[in-house]
Amino acid sequence: MSTGKFLAGFVVGGVVGGLIGLLLAPSSGEETREKISNSSNDAYKKAEESVKELQDKADDVMQEIQKKGDELLSRVQELIKREKNEAN
Repeated sequence: MSTGKFLAGFVVGGVVGGLIGLLLAPSSGEETREKISNSSNDAYKKAEESVKELQDKADDVMQEIQKKGDELLSRVQELIKREKNEAN
């Protein structure tokens, strides 16, 4: 399972569980709506933070892949040059 799917499921599960808890708790309608609003805002902020972290990690991975690819390309080009020089 990918990390993104896990985090999305975790956030959605937390929100759904929180909302069910709020709806079943003995509170007035206004209090319940305020709690739901606060919970939704908190979940949204956490989801934004998770997405930002994933984007940052993905950027880091892509930079590392690019670096390794550039190194590999340089090595292959050097080997080709050597083979050409040895053949001549």
